Amino acid sequence: MAVIMLGKHVIGPDQPPFIIAELSGNHDQSLDKALLMVEAAAKCGADAIKLQTYTPDTITLNLHQNEFFIDNPDSLWHGSSLYSLYQQAMTPWEWHKPLFDKAKELGMLAFSSPFDLTAVDYLEQLDVPCYKIASFENIDHGLIAAVARTGKPVIISTGMATQVELAEAVEVLQHNGCRDIILLKCTSNYPARPIDANLHTIPHLAALFGCQVGLSDHTAGIGVSVAAVALGATVIEKHFVLDRSEGGIDAAFSMEPAEFSLLVSECRKAKDALGKVHYGCTEKEIASRIHRRSLYIAKDMQAGDIFTADNLRSVRPGLGLPPKYLTQFLGRQVKKNVTMGTPLSWELI
Repeated sequence: MAVIMLGKHVIGPDQPPFIIAELSGNHDQSLDKALLMVEAAAKCGADAIKLQTYTPDTITLNLHQNEFFIDNPDSLWHGSSLYSLYQQAMTPWEWHKPLFDKAKELGMLAFSSPFDLTAVDYLEQLDVPCYKIASFENIDHGLIAAVARTGKPVIISTGMATQVELAEAVEVLQHNGCRDIILLKCTSNYPARPIDANLHTIPHLAALFGCQVGLSDHTAGIGVSVAAVALGATVIEKHFVLDRSEGGIDAAFSMEPAEFSLLVSECRKAKDALGKVHYGCTEKEIASRIHRRSLYIAKDMQAGDIFTADNLRSVRPGLGLPPKYLTQFLGRQVKKNVTMGTPLSWELI
């Protein structure tokens, strides 16, 4: 599977997982707070920060009743209309450049999810290195085509999409010139349950579409992300917040800095741990072989004495013959006088 360049970052199966901190609307409409989030994400080891580029008017209608009102009591946003929710959650477009500049200054990639064609045009003016298509937009072929025509890599979340819908989205990307595609397995529920993650879909997606696959993770904790890396995820995206207790539109399923740092380190450890197919000693294990079991004289013996289970035992350390030879010695005579603690060797019979 070919590697993909996101800016100067190499993304691929042989690379450490590329980890994205999604700022979403957790800045609480404060640019200062958003800038602090970027700085904190960099300290946590994130490879990138991601924004969302929309206004309430580019994403929904200014209506506050019926299907435009969130009436589900189980929703984090129960009691809000879609329009008012997006007013609260949006990142002002004029913030994008200072946030992107801060990320670049700190060595991170910075990009965004556009939600309509005007957002794509705006992000092109900022020369973003790649694009992200959100789960709820993965059926918007016009938006997907516009992003593909930029010629830049596209990351697309798969939440809610059927195989047919994903195949259509990938076809639209490819037909419009996009060759660098990363699919993110995603469960579009907030917060999501680990049991709904269905991570075995990750290698299946990779085989099905011949592209890299990652995870957009809305579960609590780091376990699901670490498991995804073990299954081949090359990209991990997680929502980020400075302090959940302060609220924030997506705070309930976002990670605080200490948690995000752990996410980064453990995902990278998981990738390192995959290694390769290997048997026998690693370099670090060679010295440990002395502590294996082996055959030792367990009592003082005189020449001609018979080896028994009482005077010949399998014990640690490992300087004697391997335990598998025990039965070949039992019942035979020792060749010379030996003391307890002598490692067994062929010269003793």
